[in-house]
Amino acid sequence: MRGHARGNDGGPASFVGRDAELASLRAALTERRLITLTGPAGVGKTRLARETLGPAATGAVGPGTRFPDGIHWADLAPLSGDRLLLDAVADALDLADHTPRTLAEAVRAWIRPRGLLLVLDCCEHLIEPLRILVRDLLDTAPHLVVLLTSREPLALAGEHVLEVGPLPHEEPADEALALFTARADAVRPGRAPAWTPSRLAAARAICARLEGVPLALELAAAQLTDHTVEELADRLSRRIGPLTGGGGARPPRHRALRTAIGWSHEWCTPAERLLWLRLSVFGGTFDVAAARAVCSAPPLDGGDVEPLLASLVAKSVVRRDPDGAGYRMLDTIREYGAMWCDGIGERDALRARHAAHFLELVRAADADWPGPGQRAAYRGVAAAYGDICAALDHLLATEPAAALELAGRVGFFWACCGCLHVARSYLERALSAARPEDVDTVGRVRALWALGVTLLLQGEHEDAHRIAVACEALAARPDAGPDAALDAAYLLGVSHLLAGRPLAARIVADNALEAFPGTPFDSGPRLRCSLVRVFALTGTGLFTDAREEAERLRAGCVARQEYWTRAYADYQLALIRLFEGRPAESAEHARAMLKSKRELGDSFGTALGLDLLAAARAAGGDGAGGAHAYGTGHAYWQAVGHPQRGTPELRSVREEFERTARAALGDAGYEAAFAEGVRHGQALRGRPHPG
Repeated sequence: MRGHARGNDGGPASFVGRDAELASLRAALTERRLITLTGPAGVGKTRLARETLGPAATGAVGPGTRFPDGIHWADLAPLSGDRLLLDAVADALDLADHTPRTLAEAVRAWIRPRGLLLVLDCCEHLIEPLRILVRDLLDTAPHLVVLLTSREPLALAGEHVLEVGPLPHEEPADEALALFTARADAVRPGRAPAWTPSRLAAARAICARLEGVPLALELAAAQLTDHTVEELADRLSRRIGPLTGGGGARPPRHRALRTAIGWSHEWCTPAERLLWLRLSVFGGTFDVAAARAVCSAPPLDGGDVEPLLASLVAKSVVRRDPDGAGYRMLDTIREYGAMWCDGIGERDALRARHAAHFLELVRAADADWPGPGQRAAYRGVAAAYGDICAALDHLLATEPAAALELAGRVGFFWACCGCLHVARSYLERALSAARPEDVDTVGRVRALWALGVTLLLQGEHEDAHRIAVACEALAARPDAGPDAALDAAYLLGVSHLLAGRPLAARIVADNALEAFPGTPFDSGPRLRCSLVRVFALTGTGLFTDAREEAERLRAGCVARQEYWTRAYADYQLALIRLFEGRPAESAEHARAMLKSKRELGDSFGTALGLDLLAAARAAGGDGAGGAHAYGTGHAYWQAVGHPQRGTPELRSVREEFERTARAALGDAGYEAAFAEGVRHGQALRGRPHPG
């Protein structure tokens, strides 16, 4: 699956003050089921939640705590509406549902027996749909606890609201001053200002005029790269006015933050302001290449973007991700940029460039599939998930044919990482929206193929088979080309394999490969079709031929650093070695499969690999190891939402060696080892390697 969403604070790691709020939230988490941190933008609700939860902000906490099934974090800020809300929640839960039921049903079934904390961050733009969703989840799961951060509460019965205000900015508890001076020292490492009494007085005036709002203070501190503390205080006094006197002399908190953001905007150069408003089109993390592709239009050219981006980072307008690989904007700052973007009439052109960039990104990922770029492409598509969805939404409204191409190219990536519901939705919408005369045969085959793969993984084999037959007919047209024919053969072949017809699968794969001669690594479709042939040889009992072809495929994958086909070549070799009575070699290939699946974050493939590892261990006399691996695999099968699957021959293997392990251990011993494996799998899920 794609990675869990980061929280929306994105700021420096140090945390100042908030002792009372930390204590209140910790107490609430021990006794309440619905807690909402409310307060105006910029007061640090997300950061308070993360500081309270500490290192356990994502992942399982472990047995014996209130949240034995973990703390799961969903950042909702990038969502422009509620259509992908459930998908964001499922992703936070690491639920890669592979069933045809609705995602709402899958989420309810997943959380019903579990004790977990679900954190929903930045909720204010989704209050109405969240009110319905949260009430439904709490009614469904008696052990669920939900923590929200929002500018307003849900107004649900039983909701415990904790208001997060600005930092105290008066003596003796001047936490605002502590934050401002810490950030001021950080922006000028090695040349921080000496905090003389006059500078401290100026800093206190800044904190007071900005009402102790943490984000406002950080934006102000960022200006110290070019200005003195006294200059900042003077500028603010003229902008906001005196702090003494009655009535409304002090600005409301939202005005204090807006003043700081507007102030930062004014002190940016015209080119920095233009980049700021253009970057607001990104919903999540972006890299320099994406910023350059989307934001380079007159008067900015490609060479301008990176130095301007560095300037915006220095001004705290843009934040670097902790790993240094990407950038993001806080939602409040992004909203300000979007307002200016709308004001100058750039929104449509900007969204068009944004969509074009992510279409190119997915085209490149598709082209890189058979070789060493596969892993980076796979991860890049996963990281850009939210922006790809935004690009699809834009193209569906403006260029349905381009939307169909994007959905068709990204569909297989999403199917592989478990985003089946979203992949299916976009593919069906794009196929419906694109007029036949606007789409070439190759593009329609690609989209139908991706939809068919998605349906197969959801267990809808009859519908998938009908689509496979339609794909084969389309791919037979003269203008289709070899890749369309090979993709169609892959889909039809897998459909036959899952229905227990390996000979039919072999005939389909052989016909396509013979019609278009070449080597397996000439293209992604040819490589996938070659893999179907290996599966079919195994399914028809031709183990020697299957092993030789699988070993050739695997060697080519290793040489090219390709992971997806390599994993399934190891899967076949593990199965063949098991049939040949060589369990140690079978286990070695099963472990290699799991290692490849680690690189791709594939829960379904991990579950298959763990079942084979369990069988190999049991066949080798390690009943306890087999039962443990079966239990670990069970945790992954639960994550994909259906009973154990695979080709028919795996089902009989699983049943045989479960009996072998149980006979070796006895019922009580087997159940104990299996239960320990389930706990192990639950602890590992969502981490990079299943064991």
